[in-house]
Amino acid sequence: MSSTIATPRKPAPLHRGADAFVNSLIGKWRRRDALTKELEAEAALTDALAPPLRDLATHQLHSRLHEAREQVRRGLLRVPEAAREALALLREAARRVIGLDAFPVQLMGALAMQRGRLAEMATGEGKTLTAGLTAVLFGWTGHPCHVVTVNDYLVERDAQFLRPLLEYCGLKAGHVAGGMEPKERATQYGAHVVWGTSKEFAADFLRDQLQSGTLRDPGRLMVRDLLRRGRAAPNTTIQRGLHTAIVDEADSLLIDEAVTPLIISTKVENEPLTNAIVTASGLTDRFVEGTHYRAQARHREIEFTAAGETLLEECIAAMSGLWRAPHRSQELMRLALSARHFYHRGQQYVVENDKVVIVDEFTGRPMPDRSWRQGLHQAVEAQEALPISAPSDTMARISFQKFFRLYRRLSGMTGTAREAAGEFWHVYGLAVIPIPTNRPCIRTLRPPRCFAHHGEKIDAIVRRVVEIHAAGAPVLVGTRSVRSSEELAARLEKEGLFTHVLNATRIREEAMIVAAAGEPRRITIATNMAGRGTDIRLSPGIADIGGLHVISAERSESGRVDRQLYGRCARQGDPGMAESFASAEDELLTRFVSAPSRHALTSALRSGLPGAQRLAERLFRKAQRTAQREAFRQRRRILESDDWLESSLSFAGPDGF
Repeated sequence: MSSTIATPRKPAPLHRGADAFVNSLIGKWRRRDALTKELEAEAALTDALAPPLRDLATHQLHSRLHEAREQVRRGLLRVPEAAREALALLREAARRVIGLDAFPVQLMGALAMQRGRLAEMATGEGKTLTAGLTAVLFGWTGHPCHVVTVNDYLVERDAQFLRPLLEYCGLKAGHVAGGMEPKERATQYGAHVVWGTSKEFAADFLRDQLQSGTLRDPGRLMVRDLLRRGRAAPNTTIQRGLHTAIVDEADSLLIDEAVTPLIISTKVENEPLTNAIVTASGLTDRFVEGTHYRAQARHREIEFTAAGETLLEECIAAMSGLWRAPHRSQELMRLALSARHFYHRGQQYVVENDKVVIVDEFTGRPMPDRSWRQGLHQAVEAQEALPISAPSDTMARISFQKFFRLYRRLSGMTGTAREAAGEFWHVYGLAVIPIPTNRPCIRTLRPPRCFAHHGEKIDAIVRRVVEIHAAGAPVLVGTRSVRSSEELAARLEKEGLFTHVLNATRIREEAMIVAAAGEPRRITIATNMAGRGTDIRLSPGIADIGGLHVISAERSESGRVDRQLYGRCARQGDPGMAESFASAEDELLTRFVSAPSRHALTSALRSGLPGAQRLAERLFRKAQRTAQREAFRQRRRILESDDWLESSLSFAGPDGF
């Protein structure tokens, strides 16, 4: 086991003004197209080292691997020749131990990450092996290396699959997952390379910070150890610190979930608040949208009118407690009205065992351990007439955006990164490097289709699925919500077609459903395929009839998420087809496009005007750009707030946590 302890770095504040402009130019230079060509040449030189290595006896290969490990420990990984030789040896070890021979594009990805870049590798291009090769290189340095992925299933799968390779190369592999006891976690963190989710890594980091208290500063720890005069102290922390991270599905974890807070909290009974929220929920029927308040869908905000304020005063005239404070009473009603307007079962949450379970809007996965800010979660529970849970008292919190900036060395990979290349550089200092596919992509993209009404769109999707099914090909339909997936499944069942539904209420069958999605006549409906992590392999004969067909049932707020869905077909040179369906009533337009523009689009679509589809495409792209700009501004505001708090609250401790 490794004993090196790594303290997190103190990230520099974000660049502003002229500095930000200069920094953006540096970022563009660091991800210039020529670098892909350079990596291609480096990978070719690495590939050329393979023939003589295949003739080595086992003991000879072990000896060469040991020499490479010593070179890495001495810091020679920065020398291109040393990096190429080490990677070539690891490639041969992987071929012998786990039966996979890395393609040149996988060598490119490993070289890119070894140099601190973000490799954009298409779905099905072998990111698991690429991460494994890079993890060994980082593990050889002696510093703790974390491989971050999106769920516990992939954590355990990848750790188990790559463990023989790491052990062959003299390293220990570990993994942390939900439900592990602290003692077992500490043992797993003792390994050179540890697999885990961002949630588990960040939570353990916060627990260690709470446990260490004011002694988390390295200088104070050294003084404490000197005062102990050699006496052993019990090790109360779990992790070995934050040094190196390889982030899989980096756009999902570093961008989409960037401002999601990881919170360590404790439940605190608050009967007055609970009663007030239940009362507010009961009052919502008396408030009429447009008369008493306005619901701002884009920002999910409630704004009271003068008539609404008057009505509220009348409603609470005889009440006491929290209702006596005007600002507090308005906040309670805003929470209740927000729950009614912006939080819907099957979209933002599901109900399991009489509990509200938040659904990740980017991955479609349930998040049973998370809750919305104080009051909102209880307002949703009141809306559903469920038992009201006790509010949480926050003990420690950190956004994933801030957490990943604490690593001293950060790299990653994803299938969709170029749209957010500027943000990756601006926030994390990661330059995006596109890696070509091993075989040419022969995906067919059909023209997008838009309809005036939601019902017309669903009818068209059903007709298209029936057509594809009749031809014997498999089809994967991507939806944005649980409600949409269930609605579509019900419609197809009325047509006599059996469907396999993957959403937040059926998460346990995820890997099996995704893996089988390439079988003949298979109909798979999934909410947000981002980060599923399981390849869809085509059954024999499917390639001859066009491969997997992918249908997008609704545009996402990010074009990256749409591309992730399309990337599920036409992998590794297989054929495939992708197409999108939309309507003027889709949430993306209702939130980010003005009412007059939507009405104009609806009229044009109803009339069948020649330019209606082009107008729809322009409006959807405009809506996505607007959504992404607002999401970026929100992420930047939260990061700047984190930086301000860290610099201003001196009593928060030397690291500002």
